[in-house]
Amino acid sequence: MKNLLHVMGWLCLFSSSTFAQVLTVKDQVTQQPLEMVQVSGIQSTQTSLTDSKGQADVTSFKGLDSLAVRLVGYEQQVLSYAQLQRQGFQLYLRENKIALATVVVSATRWQQDAKEVPQRVSTIRPKDVLLQQPQTAADMLGQTGEVYIQKSQGGGGSPMIRGFATNRVLIAVDGVRMNTAIFRSGNLQNVISLDPFATERTEVLFGPGSVMYGSDAIGGVMNFYTLSPRFATGATPLVKGNAAVRWSSANNEKTGHLDLRYGLKKWAVLTSATYSDYGDLRMGSNGLDDYLRREYVRTQNGHDEVITNTDPERQVDTGYDQLNLMQKIRYRPSDNWELQYGFHYSATSNVPRYDRLTLYRNGTLRSAEWYYGPQVWAMQHLQATHRANNKIYDQLSIGLAHQLFEESRHNRDLAKATRYNRYEKVNAYSANLDFEKALGARHHLFYGLETVINKVHSTGTDYNVNTGAIAPGPSRYPDVADWSSHAAFLTYRFKAGEKLTVLTGARYNHILLNANFDNSFYDLPFTSAGINTGAVTGSAGLVYSPSLSWQLSSNLSTGFRSPNVDDIGKIFDSAPGLVVVPNPDLKPEYAYNADLGAAKTFGELLKLDATAFYTYLQDALVRRDYTLNGNSSIEYEGERSQVQAIQNAAFARVWGVQAGVELKLPAGFGLAARYNVQRGREELDNGTEAPLRHAAPTFGTVRLTYSRHRLKADLYTVFNGAIRYSQLTPEEQDKAYLYATDGNGNPYSPAWATLNLKALYQLTRHLSLIAGIENITDQRYRPYSSGIAAAGRNVVLSVRASI
Repeated sequence: MKNLLHVMGWLCLFSSSTFAQVLTVKDQVTQQPLEMVQVSGIQSTQTSLTDSKGQADVTSFKGLDSLAVRLVGYEQQVLSYAQLQRQGFQLYLRENKIALATVVVSATRWQQDAKEVPQRVSTIRPKDVLLQQPQTAADMLGQTGEVYIQKSQGGGGSPMIRGFATNRVLIAVDGVRMNTAIFRSGNLQNVISLDPFATERTEVLFGPGSVMYGSDAIGGVMNFYTLSPRFATGATPLVKGNAAVRWSSANNEKTGHLDLRYGLKKWAVLTSATYSDYGDLRMGSNGLDDYLRREYVRTQNGHDEVITNTDPERQVDTGYDQLNLMQKIRYRPSDNWELQYGFHYSATSNVPRYDRLTLYRNGTLRSAEWYYGPQVWAMQHLQATHRANNKIYDQLSIGLAHQLFEESRHNRDLAKATRYNRYEKVNAYSANLDFEKALGARHHLFYGLETVINKVHSTGTDYNVNTGAIAPGPSRYPDVADWSSHAAFLTYRFKAGEKLTVLTGARYNHILLNANFDNSFYDLPFTSAGINTGAVTGSAGLVYSPSLSWQLSSNLSTGFRSPNVDDIGKIFDSAPGLVVVPNPDLKPEYAYNADLGAAKTFGELLKLDATAFYTYLQDALVRRDYTLNGNSSIEYEGERSQVQAIQNAAFARVWGVQAGVELKLPAGFGLAARYNVQRGREELDNGTEAPLRHAAPTFGTVRLTYSRHRLKADLYTVFNGAIRYSQLTPEEQDKAYLYATDGNGNPYSPAWATLNLKALYQLTRHLSLIAGIENITDQRYRPYSSGIAAAGRNVVLSVRASI
């Protein structure tokens, strides 16, 4: 027995000296494992990377005096193997946002260093979302301090980027185009269909992105990359998950989220679900009375009654709820092939159109009902990736997607019996074939083909709320319409040297549109409309880095937007007394853009960056007065209305500067600020110029951050400049109900600023608490062009559990 124990002891000693030694690397605050951390010897070529568990084999580094542990976005640590041993082979890295290096995929659809991209790209990381706790994807974009968000109702959020918005900016989800043929020039809220909890990373590409993404990408591209299943790196299955609950006081928000990952060596699955219930939103108590909700309409016993709001700071009819679901399956049959299938589903309840419900006519509220029906978005996406080393490509990506969009509008005037119901359904099909090929160390090609097909179906009914009778009604769009885009593109990256990178590209896009009109309700002078046109766009930029601390960039690019079904064929009231009618004689609008950027770091203490831009829009598609069969006005939903139509009737110019500063302070503190100035001018019918509608006021953020041990905090202000009456476009001057009133009785948008505090504390590796107070001083304000006042003082509480 004694000899057996001796043998076992020697075996244990031998095995401990021969078994692999594993280092585990985690985030200092969240305590979560960090993947893709590089461990390397200072005086050797040995390198090891951490896996999804944050673990790396460091056995081969035994005895070394200097090991570098680095990950983009974190402070590098240099220490000896003996030091790691004394720390139990546990290492915690601290975030560092000062460095210029990061990785983005927006410019070419493939991963590449941001320092080689001549356009500005802003990245929103999961850590930012975890701390800020945005209620919607629109709020998540707005919290960057670089994207301006407009809202017309509680379930709203229309991004404005560099003076452009709606169908002049593009949304992409996992590389799939989300914009459809009925994306309009008015405000859009499709971005709220995306779930911040299920987003792995978001990148905003500023300026035209038409070479990669085609029509609509004039002001910029918002790329949302959703959570992805992860494979197991060893024999043990990978099991990860998160559960979170959140409550917000301003609209009594109640949100619950759950996501689970399960991974084997060849198979991996992910499930995500989020449900949110939002009540009526309370505005602040310190500010102008213009925004108060003094009364509202309720239908009681078959009669519409105007009711006095006993709490005018509560914006009655702003609440709604939303469900988001996602399921992904990932399969790796070999080292070179990978398949992934994703299913996404989002649906809201009815969403009251708050700005229309606050509109008055002849001294009384105009509408008894005005709401959007459930906004439904579903996407199925199949992607196959192949890695090879042949003459055609090093990596091939094939993407097939189908998206379903369902929207509707419902409105009824006060004391009127007819509710007008308009329904839209779009089936969007897309196919992408993307190639990447390296031609030596200095030359790189990204090229591919894309086809997008949209099938639009639109119907209308008129419902009598007194009798229950349903009659056919005019549709918002042509009953049936097809829109398709077919494109080929090529991007070339030339590494001229260690300090200079050139990125250039071109795309040819062909657009087809066919729409058929039912003239049962309107006497249109045509029964069909079509577009058959092509567009060539290009870009050329360079990035010059004279040293590791300097980055200089310039970029010239063009963009375009082809008329879609909304432009060519809609019939709707854009505002009381105005009706937009179809116009079949439209052609694409083109944008010409120039960017000039610079970024400089001073050690690991300070980073400064600025980007100046100028965009010229030719043949701009704008809404102007029009005639229908020689008439300048027609009867629409019981009201005589001025006829307007979308026309190629103008040019527009936008220019501005995006700037930022990040400063690392002692004891875990940091200071960061973003500042955005943009100005825009648009040509009017008489040849004069007026301010551009979607050029936001001066805006930005200033943040004082703290990160130490398990605590992360952010004290910040969000600010907006004023837009005077003379700076409003004529279209906005006619919407006095959206704005405050100046001393001369004219509408204007006042300046405002809020003070906010967020904090995250990691109780254990598995449990974190997030709390915050937004708008601490309870300011009452309404962002520019919005129809709803922003939240007053808002307490946010969230608990997150992870495994």
